Amino acid sequence: MKQLLIFRHAKSSWKDTSLVDYNRPLNKRGKHDAPMMGEFARSKGLLPDLILSSPAIRAKQTVELFTDGGGYGGEIQYIERLYQGDPQDYINVLKKIPESYSRVMVVGHNPGLEELLWQFADENERLSTASLALINLPIKMWKDLDANTEGELVHVWRPKEI
Repeated sequence: MKQLLIFRHAKSSWKDTSLVDYNRPLNKRGKHDAPMMGEFARSKGLLPDLILSSPAIRAKQTVELFTDGGGYGGEIQYIERLYQGDPQDYINVLKKIPESYSRVMVVGHNPGLEELLWQFADENERLSTASLALINLPIKMWKDLDANTEGELVHVWRPKEI
């Protein structure tokens, strides 16, 4: 079995209207929630073996703060196709992951992340900013992952509930 953590970037700022979407940073709440979620993940034994993230500024900042809060020292890859990616983009990236990684976390944006969650777990859960979802996938190798894989949603954790 493989595990997929889906982590939506933390709350971003709309203060500077001259910035394009890709370059929007985190706001004060986002800077609070991202490390808190990292600390929570560590406390629950949920740190990933690998982090795959959108390279958008708010996603990068979320990853940096999550890893600081959780003490994560593993590999991080920033992948352009995860910015505004749809479920198939995530699947295509995940299929290339070496089998040695058991638990992988993807960090990105809605609506793609919610659609990915719904596709694998058939659950209509909303992912507010900095929400973390864990899905158990009934596969032995990442290359076997496809759009028909039916996983089990273990839980969705939201910052306001922690």
